[in-house]
Amino acid sequence: MADKENGDEELPRDAKIVKTLLKSMGVSEYEPRVIHQFLELWYRYAVDVLTDAQVYSEHAAKPAIDPDDIMLAIQTKVNFGFSQPPPREVLLELARNRNKMPLPKSIRGPGIPLPPDEDTLISPNYQLAIPSRTQAQADEIEEDEDVEDPNQNSNLNPPQEQKADQQHNTPQRVSFPIAGKRPREI
Repeated sequence: MADKENGDEELPRDAKIVKTLLKSMGVSEYEPRVIHQFLELWYRYAVDVLTDAQVYSEHAAKPAIDPDDIMLAIQTKVNFGFSQPPPREVLLELARNRNKMPLPKSIRGPGIPLPPDEDTLISPNYQLAIPSRTQAQADEIEEDEDVEDPNQNSNLNPPQEQKADQQHNTPQRVSFPIAGKRPREI
């Protein structure tokens, strides 16, 4: 009668077992999906253990899986699947050692205080090498332009030297590749 009141008559046997386990542990309120999630975990664990046991059995050239293979598979799951945290003393010692190092000094200013630039990841990690003209070089270029007659061919500097001077005085362009656009599919 109790099964009909709780709606347990349509549940499979394994779901009833999970529900009974939850009740025995004092869990009275839970989402109905919890039972299905426990069943999924239960089935996945059983399949993993049996698959590992089959691998061990095949490796030992046995005709069938025996209890030793299953125990070895379970022990392997326990050793590699569930790890214990380190003892409290070890964690306290690690915390003490870490806390001995002082925090970096912060920059006072408007906004959120940040640590020095050398301690952050927001400082630039590159340098651009672009030649800059000094005032003396700019004055020389202006004088040269004033002296030259536009109607007269300049034979003082051969064309190769002119190109070299232009390349030397021209600021370098720095470009970064941008991923090309993909063609649209029609």
